[in-house]
Amino acid sequence: MTIREGSPTRRALLLDEMGIGPVWHARRQGMPAELVAPDAPDVAADVSALQNATHHELAGKNPSEFATPSSLGSTAANSESAPSALSVESSPVSNEEIARMDWTELQAAIATCTRCALCASRTRTVFGVGGASADWLFIGEGPGTNEDRQGEPFVGPAGKLLDNMMAAMDMRRGEKVFITNIVKCRPTDASGKDRAPTSAEAGACLPYLERQIALMQPRMLVALGKTAAVSLLRLDPATSLGSLRGRLHRHAGRPLAVTYHPAYLLRMPRDKAKSWQDLCLALEAEAGIAANADGDADS
Repeated sequence: MTIREGSPTRRALLLDEMGIGPVWHARRQGMPAELVAPDAPDVAADVSALQNATHHELAGKNPSEFATPSSLGSTAANSESAPSALSVESSPVSNEEIARMDWTELQAAIATCTRCALCASRTRTVFGVGGASADWLFIGEGPGTNEDRQGEPFVGPAGKLLDNMMAAMDMRRGEKVFITNIVKCRPTDASGKDRAPTSAEAGACLPYLERQIALMQPRMLVALGKTAAVSLLRLDPATSLGSLRGRLHRHAGRPLAVTYHPAYLLRMPRDKAKSWQDLCLALEAEAGIAANADGDADS
């Protein structure tokens, strides 16, 4: 039997592979106002304050070991290897310089970044993967072992699950989707294991992400996991992920949906159905935005 790309049968099979049932369908309408949280204040205004924050580790864990690249992965945006022992004492680029960069300049700046101590132990920076005009932006926590080695976000089992989640939404990695992380270098603890980035590390990298968003102009942001959500919304690290799900937030004037990190879903598969609800919420909102944009173009 031939299964057509984007058909209901194909989506049902993908959801079944993810262990999700029943199938949730997004309504192709605008979102009710009561589901939309008020606009979060602009991160750029408080980047300096965030950079000076104490080193509280944000919640959520990266997968400690990824074995294989994603079956749907594509070449990372910054495929060239960065030096593994850059000096933190070299002059880092300023927030103002970052805010003026174009896409190519931003890639180059991230590849040689020394804005925090994570540069000293990295193998490669992870700029992200996808087009510079993507409609959807998925934001995770930070690179893990294989991401640091390959220079691409979300590879291995967690990346395969994310690819399946996107496929169920009729999306593919690199096609109208951009995937990146809060921090562009791999955070590790004293024993060399993956850890969540500190608030100071997240603050050092946020200007890069803000510039990516400004250049890309995506219609929808999806925060994958608590670390990404509290960093983007500048919330207390003790904020629970559950309190952020089920409604849309706003970041830099754009809708932001919050769901579980794929690595968490691999450990807690019973929450995959909840994650699918979150993605359907985002699909509904993005469909409303697209419909309004088409209406404006026709008028």
